Order: sequence, then structure tokens, then C-alpha cells
Amino acid sequence: MHKQSDTPEGNPDRLRAEATWPQVERRRFPRTGQDVLEPVIIPSTAPPLPSLHFSTQDLPPEEQFEAWRAYMRPIIDVRLPDNVLPEDGFFACHTVWHFGKMLFVRQQSDAYSYARTAAQLRYSPIDHWYLGLRRSGQAWTEVDGKVIKTGSGRVAFRTLGHPYRGRCTSSEIVLLYMPYSLFSGEAGLFKSVNNSILSGTLATLLANFLAQVETHLPSLTLDDLPGIVQTIRNMIVNGVEPCVRPDHDHPGQIGFGTMERVHHYIHHNLHDPQLTAEKICRSVGISRTRLYQLFESHGGVLNYIRKQRLQAAYETLQDPANQDRILDIAQTAGFDVAANFTRAFTNEFGVSPSKVRKNLSAPHPEPIDFPVPNSKQVSFENWLRNLDL
Repeated sequence: MHKQSDTPEGNPDRLRAEATWPQVERRRFPRTGQDVLEPVIIPSTAPPLPSLHFSTQDLPPEEQFEAWRAYMRPIIDVRLPDNVLPEDGFFACHTVWHFGKMLFVRQQSDAYSYARTAAQLRYSPIDHWYLGLRRSGQAWTEVDGKVIKTGSGRVAFRTLGHPYRGRCTSSEIVLLYMPYSLFSGEAGLFKSVNNSILSGTLATLLANFLAQVETHLPSLTLDDLPGIVQTIRNMIVNGVEPCVRPDHDHPGQIGFGTMERVHHYIHHNLHDPQLTAEKICRSVGISRTRLYQLFESHGGVLNYIRKQRLQAAYETLQDPANQDRILDIAQTAGFDVAANFTRAFTNEFGVSPSKVRKNLSAPHPEPIDFPVPNSKQVSFENWLRNLDL
């Protein structure tokens, strides 16, 4: 019997079958390691994130809690649990990364109680929104008689513009401090969810995103921040909306603090050319002395208004859908002379309005320097006080 050849040429059936096989690219691999091309990693030229670190670990045990108490004083008054003495020692580790319009914090600490009192608010310019993603431990926080409990994986949301108090066990937590202006358009919405636990799919996605940001903190640069801040902001807004509901048990529970009411009025009347200290005092119902005290750390209320108008102008210039002339944007920001607007804008952001507008439409935008916190203001308290500038 004739044996059919195993070669393709001598086997018609094999030839027909091979014609239907998918054609796989044959690759030639280098014979030696010298021929292997290593991937080229181009390092970013943008500066790394500004950060601050505080720890009680290297302090004498009897000094540890008082150091922590002094460090946290701009926000809250902290106290030891009843069965713990100062000489027993207190571990706390607190690292802050400055995101420009947001502070990202990783905190570990022993158990303590905390309070942000009405008396403290009377002299505090800080009314930021505050979000906590608890990694471990538990906390109980009370606002106007309503207590919420947070545990591992839960996201709590509240304002520093209203009194609260509570206690926590030994914990690890990720915190965000965000200025009022970042959510000025949602002030009414957020007012009804103060001291709430965000829940549902959107809250889970927010927690997962924050975990990813935390993981990449060592490699993030200033160029990454605007997109990250905007993403977090939008996720918080979307996560808060499902939590909005009338509170029949405490219908008058959440009232704006003085600083919050002033901020609310300013941001809703930012483009009013008649926005003056006198008008603010009359509308909000506070004295000029009190108003000046609140904005002393901002360089005065008029300086604060000017900076917020410039910030609004910057955001307008970055909006691809906005085609207003720079002169019109300048007038909206309260500048009748375009040259004065350009000078103030450039001093504030280190770039001219025309360059921001031109950069938006460029096929390869030039990097614009992100404002780094002033070296003279490198402290947690000053970062908090100047976060809204």
C-alpha cells in the first residue's frame, strides 16, 4: 500500500485544512539579551505633591497626647478616654497631602473623644466639608442630638461649620478636607445630609477610588491633581444625592454656622458689583467687626471676594464651551479695565488669562504650574485656613 506523504505538498487534505487555519504571525525572538529593547520610562517633570507629617512616636509618653491635642486644635478639641492618663502615652500619626483645593489625610491614632463647639466656631474661619473613610475602628458622632456610628469601610460626611462631638476607638482613617467654595452650588443639598453615612453603589465606588488615589500617592505629581480633585468632587455630589431625605425627627437640625452663612451669601452673589462688607453684614445679620474677624486670615473679606472672583474667571477660561471675550470675563470678575484684570490674574495664578484660553485649544497643551502652598505657610493649620484661597 502506498503511504501518503506527511509533508503539506504530498497531502492534499492537509493543504485544504491549513488554508482554513487562522494565520498566526511568526515572531523572531532575539538570540541574546543584547538585542532586547527595554521599555523607556520618561519621568514626569512636574513637582511631587506637597505633604506634611506629624507623629507622636518619638516624643516622651507623657508629652504625646498634649502634642496631638495642640496639633488638632484648629479643628477640634480632643480628650483622652476616662480610663487613660496622659503619662500612659498616646500614639498618633497624621500625614497630609495638599491637592490644591482639597487636603488628603491618612491618620492613625489611639482612642480619643472630640468636639467642635459653638464657641470654637465663633472665632474659626474654617467651615470646610469633611469626609472620612474609616479603615479600622469605630466612631460615634453626634450633631444636634442625632448620633451616627461609622465602622470599617463606611464613608461619613459632615461640615466643620456646625458643632459636633463624638468619640472613636483606636482607628485608621482616610480624611478629606474640602473648602466650601468647591461645593458652593450644592450648599442646599449638602445642608440636609450633614453628619450622614453615604451608602449604595456610588458610595462604594467613591471609597474604591479614594483607595486607588491613596495607593498612588507616592507617584502622583501636581499635574495629576486638577483631574483627581474634579473626579472626587463629582463622585461626592453623586454619592450624596441618594442620601437626601427629610428628617422628621429633627426638622430644624442643621442650621448654617456664621462662617457658612457668610460663604453661602458671598458665593451666591459673587458677581454682584454691589457686593460689599456693608451689604454682607446687613444680609447675614452680623457686625462689621465680626465679619472682619472671620476673614482676618484671608487678608480681609474684600480680598477673599477678589480671589474667589479670579478663581471663577479661571474656571470660566478653562471651560471649552465658554466663548466669552476675556474683557467680558474681566468685567464679571469686577474689573473694568482689562489690563488690571490681566495683572491680578497673572499674579494670582502665574499665567495670563490669554495663555489659559490659548492653552485650552492647543493640540499639545503646555503644562501650567499648579500653585504650591507658600513655604511660609507650611503647617496643617495654615493649609486648612488657606484652602479656600
